[in-house]
Amino acid sequence: MADYYEVLGVGKNASDHEIKTAYRKQALKWHPDRNKSPVAHEKFKEINKAFEVLSNPQKREMYNQYGESAFKGNAPGGGPAGAGGQYYQQGPFKVYTNFGGEGNPFENFDFGGFSDPFDIFEQFFGFQSPFSRGGRRQPREVFQITISFEEAVHGVQKETVVKGDKKTIRIPAGVDDGMIIRFSDFDLQVRVRPHKSFKRQGQDIYLEQEISYPTAVLGGVVEVETIDSPVRLKVRPGTQPGTTVRLHGQGVPFPNSNRRGDQYVIYKIAVPERISHKTKKILEELKNTSD
Repeated sequence: MADYYEVLGVGKNASDHEIKTAYRKQALKWHPDRNKSPVAHEKFKEINKAFEVLSNPQKREMYNQYGESAFKGNAPGGGPAGAGGQYYQQGPFKVYTNFGGEGNPFENFDFGGFSDPFDIFEQFFGFQSPFSRGGRRQPREVFQITISFEEAVHGVQKETVVKGDKKTIRIPAGVDDGMIIRFSDFDLQVRVRPHKSFKRQGQDIYLEQEISYPTAVLGGVVEVETIDSPVRLKVRPGTQPGTTVRLHGQGVPFPNSNRRGDQYVIYKIAVPERISHKTKKILEELKNTSD
């Protein structure tokens, strides 16, 4: 089992720029139509596998924890490889390959968890590989579907018309805005409408929670919204504006996995514009006490 860091010739703390630079060097060196070594083809595929994983923050994190097995059938927290589809990175988009299944109108389509290495070469360098065989492939048709924030988080089944035919499209839980679902003969780009309260970064959720000034000073309990159901959080006395609380495992599911991101609750202190004479007097006494 190859070490992807060793394949690219970088250390485990390598930056994104260092990974891209190493990939550029190795891909040009080992492209099979440029390098006539009998091992060049397998080496080139290995280099692209390494780059696909290490250039994707989520995949890199999983690889650092579980190694190459994270992308095979015995991956921790996931089902068998190909059960429900696989994700990979292509250009600026995350691509979900749909492998069919009961009730699915599309034929099976298997990338083995990785896209064609010649496609990666062209995506990375920005032009058709000068060494590729048979010229450029026919471009795939791309259609678009818009879903709500909640549908993207929990998954949804939609009926839509593609190429004049009515299709039932299954959107897996955890898809993100701009993600592409790849079927056998076309691609479907998902657009996600923003949520009024939640902000999403990857699989993590951020929520600004307003608390009263007395609660911030004295402590208390507040009810906080999550993507599943509200939870009650204890506020410590003396909580400062911007204090952030992490709710482990309360974020968005990782597609095709039992893992979830986290939710971060950021406290904002609500300062009333007007206060009663009695409240003003109490605050002045408090100020004099603290001075």
